[in-house]
Amino acid sequence: MNSKLNFLDRFLTLWIFIAMGFGVLIGVLFTDQVSTLNSLVSFGTTNVPLAIGLILMMYPPLAKVNYSLLGKVLKDRKAISLSLIMNWLVGPILMFILAIIFLGDHPHLMTGVILIGLARCIAMVLVWNDIGGGNKEYAAALVALNSIFQIITYSFLAWLFITVLPPYFGVKGQLIDISIAEITKSVAIYLGIPFIAGYVSRVILVKFKGEQWYVEKYLPAISPITLIALLATIVFMFSLKGEMIFELPSQVILVAIPLIIYFCLMFFISFFTAKKMGLDFDKNASIAYTATGNNFELAIAVSIAIFGLNSPEAFAGVIGPLVEVPVLIALVHITLKMKKNYRIKK
Repeated sequence: MNSKLNFLDRFLTLWIFIAMGFGVLIGVLFTDQVSTLNSLVSFGTTNVPLAIGLILMMYPPLAKVNYSLLGKVLKDRKAISLSLIMNWLVGPILMFILAIIFLGDHPHLMTGVILIGLARCIAMVLVWNDIGGGNKEYAAALVALNSIFQIITYSFLAWLFITVLPPYFGVKGQLIDISIAEITKSVAIYLGIPFIAGYVSRVILVKFKGEQWYVEKYLPAISPITLIALLATIVFMFSLKGEMIFELPSQVILVAIPLIIYFCLMFFISFFTAKKMGLDFDKNASIAYTATGNNFELAIAVSIAIFGLNSPEAFAGVIGPLVEVPVLIALVHITLKMKKNYRIKK
């Protein structure tokens, strides 16, 4: 199975750990230089090279989305309804509850985790779907659907879950100061720009070079941009956290616990609900993977844009892929084992 998971994706957790450690080391050895560099390349609260990197990070996943598949799959109302409910109702609420339970005493980390829960997967889910026996057409269509829903709803949901609701659960402080305008601005930049670029790229390049060239040549060529931009962001982020070298392990564990529970619950709730509804295994797997994975690139970009590069919220966003990759690989193994005895009542 692992032979289908490319080398970079397979060891993503390791690359993130290395980038975090390298960043902290740079921060410890070159504290003043890093601070000076950050101030030189920043415009207001925005680090310009980093902002460009975050936009580039989002471009390849959105360039992969094939919106032409939506029409056919949308006719399957049962599958689409379940996917929408899991992604845009169950997922955000479940992550919010887990964040409150496990990180209520750490509101900044809690906010970062909530932002992860609101960002539905549009990239790695295609990897899990491919190696885990999912329906490729359904997965691609669900990714397209989630991309559209993210653009429409992410700003409002982020404002609702990090500003409006937390005080009702006894969590107060900086959360109430974030306006929907600030979130909308960040989403427009870090999701809107790469969305338009990705959509235009597909339309123009497919027209002139063909679908096969686009899928087999262009997409593989641009895919590493996401990982490179992500790791560069992590190195720079942690270079400003040199003082966290002893706090880092405990902070990672704090954030990882609710994320692990979230990924497992989302997968099994979705999988067994779909089975109960009588969906075939391949469609079920696609819905389950889509509901379970998250768009950590968007969560990181929004966290940095709103709260800053050196914020706990951005730190929490980085832990997302750190945890998601090994957990989803384990869930893929479990899914393939369940496939052997998968029976539905027609």
